[in-house]
Amino acid sequence: MKQQPHIIFAGAGPGDPDLVTMKLVECLKTCECILVDRLVNPEILRRYASQTAEIIFVGKQAYQKESTDQADINQLLIAKTMIGLKTLRLKGGDVAIYSNVFDEIKAISDHGITYEIIPGITTASGAVASLGIGLTGRGVAPGVQYHSMSVTQPPGEVELKHWALTEDTLVFYMSTAALKLLTKKLLEYGASPEKPLVIIEDATSPMQQNHFYTLFSLAFHQGDLAFKSPSIIIIGDILQYSLQSAQEISPDAHTLFEPINSITKNISIHVI
Repeated sequence: MKQQPHIIFAGAGPGDPDLVTMKLVECLKTCECILVDRLVNPEILRRYASQTAEIIFVGKQAYQKESTDQADINQLLIAKTMIGLKTLRLKGGDVAIYSNVFDEIKAISDHGITYEIIPGITTASGAVASLGIGLTGRGVAPGVQYHSMSVTQPPGEVELKHWALTEDTLVFYMSTAALKLLTKKLLEYGASPEKPLVIIEDATSPMQQNHFYTLFSLAFHQGDLAFKSPSIIIIGDILQYSLQSAQEISPDAHTLFEPINSITKNISIHVI
């Protein structure tokens, strides 16, 4: 009896190759085709993936024409699975948060392909762990909110006011291009100028850098601000309890996740 086509969607964690689940490790050992995001540490594949697996790079990066189109990713998932390959779609962080998994699930479901999800550690959790704090804390941060903000499609007044006045920790993925706009809007809608924030580059990797500000100091920072991709923004009073301060790293230090225009489709691992 022919086996029904099946895809596994899995999160590879925030970057540290030790921060992956045992279930993902076992899956990597047996999968025959792995479609990999840009924000997956190649060391995870070197350590755990089958030496005979076909590994296909399908990375994306904002504003980069070399990004793989989502429609092409969907078609690859369908094509590889329908010819009988045990297929893994491997994404950075956790597939449940800002990963486009919903689009891919819709596409494969239209072809009768079943799927399962292996969760991963989201970048926010790895980032605050490296600071020695949590995202919530009784009397400090009653909750946490995950958001993303774009310069071209900023949120409305109601949402901005809610962000400005909440006691929750605010986490922003894929939002560094809108960072100055975000901080100025939060101040405009009533946030404390002394509210702390941190931008964390390459979280949980040896190249991690932490940049601490207040809303006011960042909003009115003179000159350009440039942060490596990926970077995550965390805003909230919980940061006052961080055990880590800004880290000084050589300006020549490389990023863990190379820009998409410098990565080849083969990504120097093992491809058949």
